[in-house]
Amino acid sequence: MDYFEIASVLIVLSALFGYINVRFLKLPITIGLMVITIVFTMVIVAIGQFDDTLLLREKELISKIDFETVLLDIMLSFLLFAGALHTNFNQLKIHRGPVLVFATLGVLVSTFLVGLVMYYMFLLFGFHINFIYCLLFGALISPTDPIAVLGILKKAGAPKKLEAKIVGESLFNDGVGVVVFLTIFAIAAKPDAAIEFSEIAKLFGQEVLGGIALGLILGYITYKLLKSIDNYEVEVIITIATVMGGSLLAHQWHLSAPLAMVTAGLMVGNDTVRLTAMSEITETYLDKFWELIDVLLNTVLFVMIGMEMLVINFQLNYVIAGLIAVPLVLLSRYLSLWLPIKFFAEKLQFVKHTNLIMTWGGLRGGISIALALSLTQEMHRELFLVITYIIVVFSIIGQGLTVGPVIKRLAKGAD
Repeated sequence: MDYFEIASVLIVLSALFGYINVRFLKLPITIGLMVITIVFTMVIVAIGQFDDTLLLREKELISKIDFETVLLDIMLSFLLFAGALHTNFNQLKIHRGPVLVFATLGVLVSTFLVGLVMYYMFLLFGFHINFIYCLLFGALISPTDPIAVLGILKKAGAPKKLEAKIVGESLFNDGVGVVVFLTIFAIAAKPDAAIEFSEIAKLFGQEVLGGIALGLILGYITYKLLKSIDNYEVEVIITIATVMGGSLLAHQWHLSAPLAMVTAGLMVGNDTVRLTAMSEITETYLDKFWELIDVLLNTVLFVMIGMEMLVINFQLNYVIAGLIAVPLVLLSRYLSLWLPIKFFAEKLQFVKHTNLIMTWGGLRGGISIALALSLTQEMHRELFLVITYIIVVFSIIGQGLTVGPVIKRLAKGAD
């Protein structure tokens, strides 16, 4: 299969499953597509016990897709820019303090806590896994996935100030999480090499601060270009160039492309830019175009996630470890949010039960799976991939289906 055939099959399946979801299930698109794809894949596996033609074709399709590259290097920049473009900038600005702490300190604390509890859980199971590999798993599972969060929160009816915290955190913490993962990965890949703290700080600073700085520059240039003309076709193309050209520069200069795209999207989408640089028709076309890109890539992504189960080695002890890991990861997230929420509670009015809601609303998604797929065999790739997949499926379906009622019940009476 060549790239066009793979893309065509994914688009056709996405359209078909999307239709089934809208016509019959009426679930949020991320949840509906994952449920339908998993059921579809299980049916193919069942049929494969009698005739394995379809099963082999689906396995061939999945094996040809480099999930990590497709998501992290191509799709993620478009999805993050689209998400940031439609984020309430004013609410995010008010809550920038807790959002930044959640996205940095929260990720670091969660990484350590998950690594610690997983290390001792593995010892109970009789798995002898180095602590550094458990930390690596903590880094890949700690960031919440903005793609999943944005898709589900749209229908959850969260209060605006709470939504700003959850969405803002998810937009920024995946970029930080990827940097933390890459840093720990570099240490784990060379366990005998001496790694200076200054090197780690330099890498972290270059990726995070450099990515944000690049995003600010890209956002400002895009704003000036949009302001200087009034042609909606060209203005939409300029925003596409911002994403693609900006991602290319970020990869060339070893900066965080996700953080650059989030920053640029927030700048281009804020009310000041919309009022001073966009005509009404430009704003309409720009929003509709990026909404369509968001939906299209989301459908393809969650179909891919559902189909990934075909190439994962579901050993019984791995599955049990994954099921036990679900509450452990949720507990670690709750504890990692507790201190920042307590600190900012005096300065900002928090919605009641913010910690519980943010814990349950912090969904994991494709980014965690992509990072798990990048592990080497020495890092216990198969084990961590199964655990990650189970957590992601539970997160998207279990938490995703219930986050709306949880928010309505716990945040009752909030704005």
